[in-house]
Amino acid sequence: MRILVCNDDGISSKGIIQLAQSMSRIGEVVVAAPDEERSATGHAITLHKPLRIEPVKLPDVDVEAYSVNGTPADCVKIGVDVIMKRKVDLVISGINRGPNLGTDVIYSGTVSAAIEGCILGIPSVAISLVSYESNDFSYAGEVAVEVTQKLLQHGLPRGALLNVNVPAVPKEEIKGIKVVRLGIRRYAETYIKRLDLRGKPYYWLTGEAIETSQEDMQLDTDIAAVSQNYIAITPIHLDLTLYPFMDAVASWFKGQ
Repeated sequence: MRILVCNDDGISSKGIIQLAQSMSRIGEVVVAAPDEERSATGHAITLHKPLRIEPVKLPDVDVEAYSVNGTPADCVKIGVDVIMKRKVDLVISGINRGPNLGTDVIYSGTVSAAIEGCILGIPSVAISLVSYESNDFSYAGEVAVEVTQKLLQHGLPRGALLNVNVPAVPKEEIKGIKVVRLGIRRYAETYIKRLDLRGKPYYWLTGEAIETSQEDMQLDTDIAAVSQNYIAITPIHLDLTLYPFMDAVASWFKGQ
């Protein structure tokens, strides 16, 4: 099996090195990742500048690896088309530093890389460690292997991928796996105004996740699952059509 590993934290991140190590147990791994961190870039692709591919030697793992001066989606597109010449059996993105829960998936470069694999017709997974402080990605790497093996055994519908979030707790504290829907993740966002050396204003976006209500925590969401030390797996699909509302919108235009 030929596996394309990518991420949004950059080619030097500990998470992608762990993922490459773990996935090497079950197949031939090629890494294509941004040359620097590209978190929260969503599904952006590069159209107005050339992309460059540079071979990289990753520490502690003997795999073919490349840095790309583009976005996570760029890395998957060029990884599949150019580096691996369309001979790819699986795209797996991560291991992300921090959660990709609920509405995070809209902004996430990690999830967008897996979505790009999905668009290209390749089974795809995004995996995240639910912590910005922990540097221990070893158990999340084990989870990546287990999820991949199940995926290969059972398959995915066309146009679907798996989003996986692993709590950053010791392995013995993990209660199990829950397959759950996306929750609603809200942020208290603030733009901080500062002045540059010439006195011109600029702004930094900051924000922390708003604490989820007790009612939300009782629901079958990824946010609730990880808070209770379950691994959360959510199948996501590309079709964003709101089918139950189509007839209602069509009725607005009857007779036109």
